[in-house]
Amino acid sequence: ASLQMWDEAKEIQTRRVKLGAWKQPGQSWWTDMGGVVHTFGVGDKNHPESEGIYARLDQLVPKMKREGYVPHLGSSLRDIPDDEKEAELCGHSERLAIAYALNKTPEGTTIRIVKNLRVCVDCHSATAFISKLEKRTIICRDASRFHVYNHGE
Repeated sequence: ASLQMWDEAKEIQTRRVKLGAWKQPGQSWWTDMGGVVHTFGVGDKNHPESEGIYARLDQLVPKMKREGYVPHLGSSLRDIPDDEKEAELCGHSERLAIAYALNKTPEGTTIRIVKNLRVCVDCHSATAFISKLEKRTIICRDASRFHVYNHGE
């Protein structure tokens, strides 16, 4: 799919489903100051504060683009129109966790999230822009390393 070989990707997906091969869904977690763990999945709208989370992302994206952010549409592994790919990327679990943490913490607070899979290229770039715009340090522990974004770097 990352090579845009959609027919081949669809065939592999069909085989995987027939074989019952399970694909681990992406999830991210943020723990608030009270020790409550907030879990987010891709495109998740089950959180009681989803409306505020997506509103925060809707506010951030235009600002990010003004600063030079260009969505890496190749990070979307679905054969859908580019505008839908961009919206899908905005719903990645780490972005939801970051937006929620931004809504719930005072300005300047370091944000720490955990993700069960690797951070995609687009989320890596987007998180750097968010860190710069919000003047925050954002630390994301993914499946293979720590990513530290300090005011955009």
